[in-house]
Amino acid sequence: MTQSFTRADLDDLAAILAAAADVEIMPRFKRLGTDEVTTKSGPQDFVTIADQAAERFIQARVAERFPTAVFIGEETTAADPTRLGRLAGAELAIIVDPIDGTFNFANGMPLFGVMAAVVAGGETVGAIIYDPIGRDFALAVKGEGAWLVPRDGGPARRLRVAAADDLRVMHGPVSWPYLPEGLREDVARRLPRLWGSYGYRNAAHEYRLLSSGGCHFLLYNRLMPWDHLPGHLIHTEAGGWSAHFDGTPYVPTDLGGGLLLAPDRESWQRIHDALFQD
Repeated sequence: MTQSFTRADLDDLAAILAAAADVEIMPRFKRLGTDEVTTKSGPQDFVTIADQAAERFIQARVAERFPTAVFIGEETTAADPTRLGRLAGAELAIIVDPIDGTFNFANGMPLFGVMAAVVAGGETVGAIIYDPIGRDFALAVKGEGAWLVPRDGGPARRLRVAAADDLRVMHGPVSWPYLPEGLREDVARRLPRLWGSYGYRNAAHEYRLLSSGGCHFLLYNRLMPWDHLPGHLIHTEAGGWSAHFDGTPYVPTDLGGGLLLAPDRESWQRIHDALFQD
């Protein structure tokens, strides 16, 4: 990792995310009042008091531990959209999603995560996806690999993407409802060319599934950095290949262009052709 952010720093950031889950998230799981769940951009875009409290917790402790870092959180950016513009010029930035999968969390489904990415000099150099239910971390360091690390101190397991296979065997989550009109219908029509597609309504566990070899591909259209920077680096360090729909590389400041992730470049092209060409 760069000199500005070490593996020890990443472990400290992971501990902050886990503490936020302990203090602000899990005590509220399945205990939310009706006045503690609201919506933001649409009727299915939930935010809860736990999202807001967890982000405040993380932001305060990041300011103490990493005082020079620009903090960009999903909820603070919702309140002040100009904050997102600080990512491009930041020497060091920490991007946080306090609860990824808020729809699941708000509905009592145990499938959500706490995510953070570290961007230094325009590159994602560290990533964390914490599972508060399973109490383990998916971690990645740029150029060093990705691991699944139990919170209890048990042995870490190296993450590795699934092997490439025939299209009729490959499967994975496809976030087709967020594709633009026209493309949405076309992609949905072509999905039977693959073995199967599904969605968990949270990128945290979809990226964990992909990076551990549990599925072959992911497809997204909306690219907010807190949703994708952590999982993208973990997938890359687990050996995967990814690109925008037009084949260009994904970088931290990209908010559009879609994203397709696959085991390798050849598989990416075959999946891309199957879903985007007649």
